[in-house]
Amino acid sequence: MNSPRTTLYRDKTNAKLLGVCSGIADYTGVDAFWIRLGFIALTIMMGWPIIAYFAAGLLLNKKPAHLYSEPAEQKYWQGVRQNPKRTAREIRAKMKDVDRRLADVETYYVSSNPRLTAEIERLR
Repeated sequence: MNSPRTTLYRDKTNAKLLGVCSGIADYTGVDAFWIRLGFIALTIMMGWPIIAYFAAGLLLNKKPAHLYSEPAEQKYWQGVRQNPKRTAREIRAKMKDVDRRLADVETYYVSSNPRLTAEIERLR
């Protein structure tokens, strides 16, 4: 089952025609100008992408307005779609950093509070 944030949608808010190119741009994180330019080049060279464009325009759902609450969330989900393993690695690294900083705070607080240290020792 796909999450609504990892699904390809038509983006009608930034659309020029049906919103397929802007939807692909939103999905990948690439500027819509470059997606449109590539689509035009492929259509001139091959011709069939125009058929695929209209088929995608009919088959893809319209992007929900409430999908992203802020630009940082949109950037995060684009990263998840581009490379989920890298995103998981980045999150793990951030959590390790937070855990290390929390351990440093805990060590500082416990080492400067002898009464708390004694209480912890009694619990062991």
